[in-house]
Amino acid sequence: FDPEHKKVCQDMKQPLSHYFINSSHNTYLIEDQFRGPSDITGYIRALKMGCRSVELDVWDGPDNEPVIYTGHTMTSQIVFRSVIDIINKYAFVASEYPLILCLENHCSIKQQKVMVQHMKKILGDKLHTQSPNIEESYLPSPESLKGKILIKA
Repeated sequence: FDPEHKKVCQDMKQPLSHYFINSSHNTYLIEDQFRGPSDITGYIRALKMGCRSVELDVWDGPDNEPVIYTGHTMTSQIVFRSVIDIINKYAFVASEYPLILCLENHCSIKQQKVMVQHMKKILGDKLHTQSPNIEESYLPSPESLKGKILIKA
């Protein structure tokens, strides 16, 4: 490992799509993906390690509260709201560059509205809500998105 790469050593003013992004798939799983437990510690670990893209597989849950788990398996479920709380707390501990939440959405419209309410309330100004400029042909740069959380669904 080149210690020089421990710090940002590239021009971060290029469009976001010009970079490789440290990503985590099935972030919530801490063991196997068919019957293992789901836990928020997976998100804490990934964010502390510098991941800038984490996955949330979201399904309709009881009492109109969306849950995260691998659908159609025996993995345990965690409440969407608690994951958003943890993401809010740890999103920028390891890096100030944007964090992408990859939502694999399996929710009804009713619970999608709950998801939006939770994200707006908990993430607040960190949530990137600015519409793309249709006159620009590229995404914003990581530099211009510092401290922002992007939603990809």
